[in-house]
Amino acid sequence: MAALRGSARRGWLRCPQPAALAAAAALAVCAFYYLGGGGETFSSATRRLRATPPAPAGPGPRGLHLLFMFTKAERNPALRDKAQAALRSLLQHGRLGAADVLHLHLVTEGASRDIGLGLLRDLLRGAAFRHQVIVHDVNELTEKLFPIVEAMQKHFSAGSGTYYSDSIFFLSVAMHRIMPKEITRIIQVDLDLKYKTNIRDLFDEFDNFPEGAVIGIAREMQPVYRHTFWQYRRENPQTKVGEPPPDGLPGFNSGVLLLNLEAMRQSKLYNQLLEPTMVQKLTEKYHFKGHLGDQDFFTMVGMEHPELFHVLDCTWNRQLCTWWRDHGYSDVFDQYFQCEGKVKIYHGNCNTPIPED
Repeated sequence: MAALRGSARRGWLRCPQPAALAAAAALAVCAFYYLGGGGETFSSATRRLRATPPAPAGPGPRGLHLLFMFTKAERNPALRDKAQAALRSLLQHGRLGAADVLHLHLVTEGASRDIGLGLLRDLLRGAAFRHQVIVHDVNELTEKLFPIVEAMQKHFSAGSGTYYSDSIFFLSVAMHRIMPKEITRIIQVDLDLKYKTNIRDLFDEFDNFPEGAVIGIAREMQPVYRHTFWQYRRENPQTKVGEPPPDGLPGFNSGVLLLNLEAMRQSKLYNQLLEPTMVQKLTEKYHFKGHLGDQDFFTMVGMEHPELFHVLDCTWNRQLCTWWRDHGYSDVFDQYFQCEGKVKIYHGNCNTPIPED
């Protein structure tokens, strides 16, 4: 896999220090880098990020990688507000080990890059843990993604065409081929979230993956795929496809994604499923035509190969959207929407307000 090309522009973010060095904490800083066009490889910049500052000695050091997209923010004040609220709640509840570093991967472009970096700079000043920021240019990623996901876009994108710019919505599908091999695990999240627990606990979910699983993802909490799979369900009246939990297969929601990149790289089955012929075969079998990008792909694959997925508890992605309740599915809606347990992450999808504390 060719490394992403990019240059590293130096900036500064504060880096918490041990209590014994409290007097020096006000002067301590962590470097962050922007990867744009230029001469340095993404892999080498990542290695430098992981080495600066040096991690304290002791058991359990981990590089925790968290990725989110932040595009077209200059003309979307609602997105800016959501990002600020999500990141503020993440930092409020974040408690990492002394040797842990949270690597925040910002996928962005143009004016959104400056807005996103300013937002992060302000919020991270008070962070209670060590952190680094890595900025990925959307155009750079799209160039790498398009050859991999072009064939599937027509099945899982809005409209009838295959558009180059839509490739970024399939980043999670092929991230194992894009990210440097030094990164073995990463979590991708939407920005319409509110964290109610320590983000480190979400990373611990990787340890619960059963053998063969490569992705952790929560179930979709609306009858979206009951609707999408209508033809397959009519032809197969005993199927569990599109049925509600706990026994049915309601599909997935990609608002919170745990990607075991190393397992994705090693899985012969998963990589076969990315091939155009396999995508075509499955879409024909299930009569599938979606518009939700990576979420549709994971849902369709999950119907055929559920062993590839570790299903997260609904409390890790408590979706709040109720659109389908008012559009033909009120009789079964609650079977999909119910979620027991203390919520860890709220997901205000389809612009649904998130409960205040």
